[in-house]
Amino acid sequence: MCDLKFQETMNIGGRLIGKDQPVYVIAEISSNHKQSYETAEKLVYAAKQAGADAVKMQTFTADTITIDSDKPWFMVDGDANPDTWKSRTFYNLYEAASAPWEWHIPLQKLSLGLGLDFFSTPFDTTAVKYLEDINVPCYKIAAYESTDVLLLRSIAKTGKPVIMSVGFASREEIEYSLQVLKDSGAREIALLHCTASYDEKPDLDATDLKTMLDMRERYGVVVGLSDNMGGIMIPGLAAAIGAAIIEKHLIYEHNPEVFDDRFSIDPKEFREMVNLIRNQERAMGTVVYGPRTKAEEHNRRFRRSLFVSKDIKAGDIFTMENVRSIRPADGLETKYVDEVIGSTAARDIEYGTPLTWEMIIKKNECCDPY
Repeated sequence: MCDLKFQETMNIGGRLIGKDQPVYVIAEISSNHKQSYETAEKLVYAAKQAGADAVKMQTFTADTITIDSDKPWFMVDGDANPDTWKSRTFYNLYEAASAPWEWHIPLQKLSLGLGLDFFSTPFDTTAVKYLEDINVPCYKIAAYESTDVLLLRSIAKTGKPVIMSVGFASREEIEYSLQVLKDSGAREIALLHCTASYDEKPDLDATDLKTMLDMRERYGVVVGLSDNMGGIMIPGLAAAIGAAIIEKHLIYEHNPEVFDDRFSIDPKEFREMVNLIRNQERAMGTVVYGPRTKAEEHNRRFRRSLFVSKDIKAGDIFTMENVRSIRPADGLETKYVDEVIGSTAARDIEYGTPLTWEMIIKKNECCDPY
């Protein structure tokens, strides 16, 4: 295990993220731009309208992420991958999925003008250098790169906040990566639980959101969810149980030919997800004991209290025969019953009258015999 606990909050662009803060919602553009700058701009506007806090790009080229080879090791096959990824080489896939780096500056300017944070996932050290040159406020590390020591060191040396997806990383791998980040200068770290299955529908039996909570307890980091499955249910659940960050792929309109379509959500769905999260935050509220609304304050009257249940003359003794605990709460609280019973009535009291201290001569009060 790493030899320290990290901070429970992190600061991105002047915004505090983590414990007791609103959920930080990231719109992941990924390859959903379809290599069209116009579509990328539309996604930024859609992210703003849908209620996101940040827009995130991916900074790579085919040459920075792999090599151009069609040897068996470089084929993207396998039942777990979307059909749109299959029968391609890694190089061909990433060549078709990458965003030109020259897009970053205008998209950054657009995002900041809309009040959105703008940052990216670099996939190698040259991408980190480029993103440093344009001064992004933080870095995202993809799940598949979470064990790449060279990349981890390069990002950590910037001293900026780090958000790292851990996907299917083992505990030992996570702890090693956290130690590398710490030793290289990272202090503000968030770990995002994610399921790297890229399913169209949530796999409830493989989601295991308790892992997110365990990471928060075990490492003292900010935690969240990077959701690589369709729908909004899992992000909503994650936010409800304590995710400080939610990252979700945003597509402008569904199109099966787009690589990340099957596990992305459109602007309408994204808005529904954000509304769900914000309503949950409102419902969670703060720690409050006692009435919270005027209605609750009014309804306190439905509590029980002490009332006179038979006509009483001055000088009579209060007993359980002439005093009862009944609704409403206009009389003395029932916690005073032991003080009342055995005391003397200070005046005549009519049946159905709520008891007050002015009506009672307490048992320990002495009367002047003269």
